[in-house]
Amino acid sequence: MSTDRQDNSRPYLGYGLGLRKEHYDTVLAERPAVDWFEIISENYMVEGGKPLDYLSRIREHYPMVMHGVSLSIGSTEPLDFDYLKRLKDLVRRVEPAWFSDHLCWTGVHGVNLHDLMPLPYTEEAVQHVADRISKVQDYMGRRMLLENVSSYISYSESQMSEWEFLCAVAEQADCLILLDINNIYVSAFNHNFDPCIYLQAMPGERVYQIHLAGHTHENNLIIDTHDHPIADPVFELYAAAVQKFGRVSTMIERDDRIPPLAELLAELQQVRDIAEAQFKKTAAETRVA
Repeated sequence: MSTDRQDNSRPYLGYGLGLRKEHYDTVLAERPAVDWFEIISENYMVEGGKPLDYLSRIREHYPMVMHGVSLSIGSTEPLDFDYLKRLKDLVRRVEPAWFSDHLCWTGVHGVNLHDLMPLPYTEEAVQHVADRISKVQDYMGRRMLLENVSSYISYSESQMSEWEFLCAVAEQADCLILLDINNIYVSAFNHNFDPCIYLQAMPGERVYQIHLAGHTHENNLIIDTHDHPIADPVFELYAAAVQKFGRVSTMIERDDRIPPLAELLAELQQVRDIAEAQFKKTAAETRVA
C-alpha cells in the first residue's frame, strides 16, 4: 500500500477515548493518560444539569472533539436550524478541535429511525449531500468531518462504490473525513469487498480522525455494536491506515457493555503500540531507501 505524505497542517491530538458517563468520576479523580476525549454532541445540547457540569470540569484538563448522531445530512427533510443553533452553542462552550457527524440519513417525514442509514451512491445523492454540508459549514463557520457508516444493505440505484461516493462528497463539499476503520471492515465483510481498496482510495489530506471499535460477528453478518474489544482484523487494518496516512488522531468508541476505564486504557495502549511500531518501521524503510 502506498503512503501519503504527512500533512503538517492537519492537527494531531494523539490517542483518545469516547467520554462516557460511567467514567466521569474516574477521569476527574485519576486524570488518566488519555490525550483527548470525544463527546457525543447530543448528550450535552441542553441548558444545564450534571452532564454539562462534568463536561466543563473534564474539559479543563483535556482537549475534546464533538461527534454528532442526529444531523441526518443525507435526509430529504430540510436542515434543522434549531438543532444547528444548539450545536453551535455547544461548540462555543467546548471549543473542540473539530465537530463531526455521519454520512447517512436518520429519518424522513418526521419519523426518526434511530439508526444511521446508508445512502444510495449516486451523482444526485453526491450533489444533494454536498449542498447540505456546505450550508452546515457556512452556518457553523468551520469545516466538519463526515464519518463513513457501517452498512447491511445496498441500493440497486447505486452507480459507484462507497469509497468513491465518500471521496466525491468530501471533494464537492470541501469537508473533512472521520475514517471509521471498524465500519470499513464491517461493510467490507458484509458486502464482500477488499477493505484495503477503500483505504487506498481515501484522500489523506482530508482524513483528520480515525475511529476504532468492536463489533459482533453473527454467522454471515457483522454488526457494528461497539460493545466488544477491537478485533484483530480491525487492528491489522488500522496498521495499514497508519502506513498510508501517517499520524492521524485516533480514538476508541465503546457504547455498550462499557468496561472499567482501566480496560479501555489498556486497549488504547495497544492502539498506540501498533501505530508507533508502524511509524518506526516506516522511518527505518525511509532511511534505507
